[in-house]
Amino acid sequence: MQTKLENLPGPNNINRRTLPNGITILVKENRQSPSVVIDAFLHAGSIYEPNSKAGLANFVANMLMRGTTNASFEKIHEDLESVGTSLYFNSGVHTVNFGGKTLPEEINLLLETAADIVRNPIFPEKHIELLRSETLTGLMIRSHNTRSMASLTFYELLYGKKHPYGYSNVGYENTISSLTKQDLIDFHSHNYSPENMIITVVGNISTTEVTKLILNYFGDWKNNQRTHIAPSPKVKSPKFCNKHITIAGKTQTDIVLGYVGPKRTDPDFQSIRIANNILGVFGMYGRLGKSVRKKHGLAYYAFSRVEANFGSGTWKLIAGVDPSKKNKTINVMLEEIHSLTKKLVTSKEFSNTKSYILGSIPLQLETNEGVASTLSSMELHNLGLDYLQNLPEQINRISRPDIRNAASRLLETNSYIIASAGPK
Repeated sequence: MQTKLENLPGPNNINRRTLPNGITILVKENRQSPSVVIDAFLHAGSIYEPNSKAGLANFVANMLMRGTTNASFEKIHEDLESVGTSLYFNSGVHTVNFGGKTLPEEINLLLETAADIVRNPIFPEKHIELLRSETLTGLMIRSHNTRSMASLTFYELLYGKKHPYGYSNVGYENTISSLTKQDLIDFHSHNYSPENMIITVVGNISTTEVTKLILNYFGDWKNNQRTHIAPSPKVKSPKFCNKHITIAGKTQTDIVLGYVGPKRTDPDFQSIRIANNILGVFGMYGRLGKSVRKKHGLAYYAFSRVEANFGSGTWKLIAGVDPSKKNKTINVMLEEIHSLTKKLVTSKEFSNTKSYILGSIPLQLETNEGVASTLSSMELHNLGLDYLQNLPEQINRISRPDIRNAASRLLETNSYIIASAGPK
């Protein structure tokens, strides 16, 4: 499948500027669009919190829109909603992401509000307790969810409970219960900073206009308390472990079988991506769907997923099964892994998956949101402004042996984890 390179975002139509305080601005104009989207990242994720306060970074991010020195919770939401503007915040391991969507004439309000929220939160006590209650309720629900508990256990076993990728960034009952307002204030004051921040804007707006607005609302922001950007954490290969979490009263067992995966910047990332699509994505969940579900009738669902991060992510196979079929399902999963690492994928699988990935490139860029998310990711991982324009050629250069070799590098090992949750 041919993708028209001139239609893809690239150096010729992405405007990039870095401000003196460290903020990088990316603007992609789309004059045919009726809206404007912002997508921003700052380095204030859970990697900056102590393990004893797991969930702090996420709690802070969820508190930001609860009030500032300039606007109450009610005013923030009334001002945005009255003009049909959206704004959200969420937290990951490395970064906090915020973004929103508005009409071109309201971009000033969106950026002004976002800047005020990021820079001047007050963390009202009333809302701290409301959010604490909501979070604890969510954690209680999580403890009874087989899929959530299998996933949580998998990460703890793969990385270790004290590793930034290994513990829950939502937190645990004991850590959330003990968080104080001062914890939130301290975390914000030490970690919310313009250093290496990214603000991506896509839509019906001029580069000159939006850059001027960002300079006005973010340009004078500094934080001398921020001492460093956290490096990617080192990941050791785990020893094989198979652990089951018993949850009484359940009729389904969820399985996560996985390995340490790639970094987003790994040279063979696209080969891994194709391999994973063949294993458990393309055509109703790939080979896993055909073998685990269709041929053997073992699972309600079975698929695979690659998660690539700044550091080594995960490559995992996931299934929901009748408890009596757990061991058989795991054996079939391992057979599919063995086949992927030892044999060349078929020509048909290879061709179809390449076409699927190449076809998905323009589709993911159909909306302003899709373009903004992609550009932010390119900047976060230093992929270059020409990444999308080079991607089709990069995909087309990959061979069937490349797929096998990429799979073998990560999956041909006994250093895998099996985590499951369900009835005894």
